[in-house]
Amino acid sequence: MSNKNTNNTLGVAATNKQILQLAAPISLALLIPQLSFFANTVFLGRLGERELGVNGITGVFFLILSMIGYGLSSGMQIQMARRAGEGDKGGLAQLLTNGAMLAMLFSLGLMMVTLWLSPFLFSYSLHDYSNFSLSVGFVYIRVWGLPFLMIAQLFSSFFISVGRSRLLIYGSVVATALNILFDYLLIFGHGGFPAMGFNGAAVASVISEVFYCLTMVAMFFFHGMYEEYPIRRHLHFDFELSRRTLTVSSPLIVQFLFSIGGWLLFFIFIEHLGKQSLAASQVLRNIFGIVGVGTWALATTCNTMVSNLIGQDKQSEVMRIILKISKLSLIYAVVICVFMLAFSGQFLGIYTTDAELIAFAIPSLRVIVVATIIMSISTVVFNGVVGTGNTLVNLTMEITCVSAYIIYCYFIIYKWHSPLYLCWGSEFIYWTSLLTGSILYLKSGRWKGKTI
Repeated sequence: MSNKNTNNTLGVAATNKQILQLAAPISLALLIPQLSFFANTVFLGRLGERELGVNGITGVFFLILSMIGYGLSSGMQIQMARRAGEGDKGGLAQLLTNGAMLAMLFSLGLMMVTLWLSPFLFSYSLHDYSNFSLSVGFVYIRVWGLPFLMIAQLFSSFFISVGRSRLLIYGSVVATALNILFDYLLIFGHGGFPAMGFNGAAVASVISEVFYCLTMVAMFFFHGMYEEYPIRRHLHFDFELSRRTLTVSSPLIVQFLFSIGGWLLFFIFIEHLGKQSLAASQVLRNIFGIVGVGTWALATTCNTMVSNLIGQDKQSEVMRIILKISKLSLIYAVVICVFMLAFSGQFLGIYTTDAELIAFAIPSLRVIVVATIIMSISTVVFNGVVGTGNTLVNLTMEITCVSAYIIYCYFIIYKWHSPLYLCWGSEFIYWTSLLTGSILYLKSGRWKGKTI
């Protein structure tokens, strides 16, 4: 362990004030991209049901790729938060530089695998050739933004770990503004740009990710953090640190693959139900993004604060901080969900003008709203488990919960072709299982004394 600082200015306190100080900028940084997702869905909804539905499949597919990067950066965030709790700025700088090299290696490998694998995956999973053609063309463009996205994710994790989460807002603003602008210009061909249709959304996303990355790196240097965290001392690849990082990150990467992979299977099964079910599900998917703005911000805060408190040797405060953050997340979710239930038709009308599609989606919307209330607690508690650093436990939980989720989807959707609202009942299975497993592990106390 290097340079433990006895006068630690990076330690956190388990107070509501500090929770909100850390979570509020993260919430805003997550909210801003939701405007981009919203605009993307609205624009593609104007192209037609097919484009809207295929966007759901390709969106989840790319989410799997981005979640591999997120798993890597989350593993490093746990380590960085622990070093912050210890006051070890040299260790933080080393994790950042070595993490950037790992992220580049991972992203280039993922690009090559995706360009080779995606045609096979979509040809075997999608029944409609038009859906297949749209999906492959979109992914072949979209994948070029992956290296930039993974570096941006790493810097986001660093800023959160050192208590500078407000810097996330700048990257989000730049990326979202450019994504919406180029969606408008490239999907429909405005301003002298070619009308690229569905592929225009992919190009717009790549452009936004390039500038997202550049903005996050620029924030690090603009605020003089390169002086406080001596990255120039660590401009070499450290194999031992990489091994320790992958020991923490690998279970998280596999965990996210299982989690989002289960969701991809859900959309593939839904595609078999027809265009209307697929289009409605793509609209309904946005609800998780809206509720997730506050919930995921609080979950990330929980992850970081738990690891930081353990780094300060304050393990007795861990359960209290998880409970506090869970209560805040529940209050937030209930307020949002009550609003959505009260104005279901109006909310769905934002995404599509098709009255038949809106009426078709409303029963499923009501199911999802209730499921997100469970999600608001489950996500926070599970991230408390992640923050303890025993990521193999997280992986075991994820495999168990996703397996139950897939079994439900296989029978309810693929075999029995049930109504859409019953298909979305799969969310109850997943989030309830995850919450139960997380509570049992935290109460067992087996996470105490874990070093990373």
